[in-house]
Amino acid sequence: MTTYHIACDLGAESGRVILGTLNNGKLLLSDLHRFNNQSVKDKDSLYWDIPQLFQEVLIGLRKVAEREDPVASVSCDSWGVDYMLFGTDGSLIPPTYHYRDPRSRAGMKEVLAKVPWETIYAETGIQKMPINTLFQLGAEKPKRIGKAHQLLSVADGFNYLLSGVAKFEITMASTTQLYNPITKNWSDKLIQTLRLPPKLLPQVVPSGTVLGPLRSDIAQQTKLEDVQVVASCSHDTAAAVAGLPAAGQNWAFLSSGTWSLMGVELPEPIINDASRELNFTNEIGYGNSVRLLKNIAGLWIVQECRRYWAEKEQDLDYEVMTHLAASSPPFESLINPDDPRFLEPGDMPAKIQAFCKETHQPVPRKPGPTVRCVLESLALLYRKTLRDIEKITGRRIERLHIVGGGTRNSLLNHFTANALQIPVDIGPTEATAAGNVLVQAMALGHVPSLEQARKIVRDSFNTEIIQPHAAAWNSAFERLEKLFGTG
Repeated sequence: MTTYHIACDLGAESGRVILGTLNNGKLLLSDLHRFNNQSVKDKDSLYWDIPQLFQEVLIGLRKVAEREDPVASVSCDSWGVDYMLFGTDGSLIPPTYHYRDPRSRAGMKEVLAKVPWETIYAETGIQKMPINTLFQLGAEKPKRIGKAHQLLSVADGFNYLLSGVAKFEITMASTTQLYNPITKNWSDKLIQTLRLPPKLLPQVVPSGTVLGPLRSDIAQQTKLEDVQVVASCSHDTAAAVAGLPAAGQNWAFLSSGTWSLMGVELPEPIINDASRELNFTNEIGYGNSVRLLKNIAGLWIVQECRRYWAEKEQDLDYEVMTHLAASSPPFESLINPDDPRFLEPGDMPAKIQAFCKETHQPVPRKPGPTVRCVLESLALLYRKTLRDIEKITGRRIERLHIVGGGTRNSLLNHFTANALQIPVDIGPTEATAAGNVLVQAMALGHVPSLEQARKIVRDSFNTEIIQPHAAAWNSAFERLEKLFGTG
């Protein structure tokens, strides 16, 4: 039996509409529509062009319909923490703020003045980051919130626009820092602290919840008939972990892209002093599993360098940048990618230079040394994070699975294997789309279990295994650890 499912994967830099075809235990992913996701800057504000993004999704759905395959379902996944507000008539209340909007820091200060950080962590198990939904809401004006009837994540908001059914899928709810993974519901304590209207946050539903058919007007516009909208894993990292070719237990994952998310899959959350002090987060995965992970700056730093150089008429593509980095001397300079200065947009090369100058290291002036500095520093930060994971869980990690767009950066992948000193499995690049599709298939009864879904991934996609080589990574790691005290 052949079944067809559509994954709308919305990323912070680009989006795509992908058709997944399941046949005889194999999954084929067909990339039918790709589009840019450009944030909008208006004076000091930064937000997302949601109407344009939704139009791109509809274009993708029409392209799927042109193939005349009997599509069973569709689901959207997206990045976390950002949210859409809807009025009583179902219309979007603009703007949908970008997590890098500077208001978040003021919101964080506002919330922490009302409730201690220790209480927030005990309630949610989510790491402290100014971009979190909780802190973004702390910056909201009461008048705007008062107009809102529903608050939904970006993915859940898109599923609502497609189906007319407003639900908050659990993997996304758990990232907001408003969800309690112990009580398995919204945190009344934090909602009362923020004075949010009680009905603003809709019902939390499990991964793989069938919301209902496409709205009739959407079905008519797209020419898709008898298609169910499923709340798959709305958070893209949850979808990617569901789509891993993993087996056994002693493995970790790294979702590599604009952000790096590194962690392990556990049966229960770990919320204690150690996990709080090391700033780890507990997010819910498929089947109520827990992703104990840490958000790390990721390739955002390289993306911002590229954007700055392009503005200065030095437009380098990622392949050229990686080649220049590979040709540059190793370990000349290192940064702490978690330093707050690297979180916000701006002249990223100058920020890197300032960090190196402050820490008495050679200052990289050209693209090659700059990019090499970032990639080596990221790989070493992955090593530090993995050691912290082992400390918290008591597990010895023997293998790392890397998924996401960052898998295309072969240099970073090799740096990571060398820094961690364990084998690294690369791919599939489209693990998020694979996980999204397979959770839809499980929801509709076409795949019996997560174990079977992961076997389908193993049987459907080629993966590269990188074996580590020691080189000078141990001494470089000692240097990085010192930067955490000075960065």
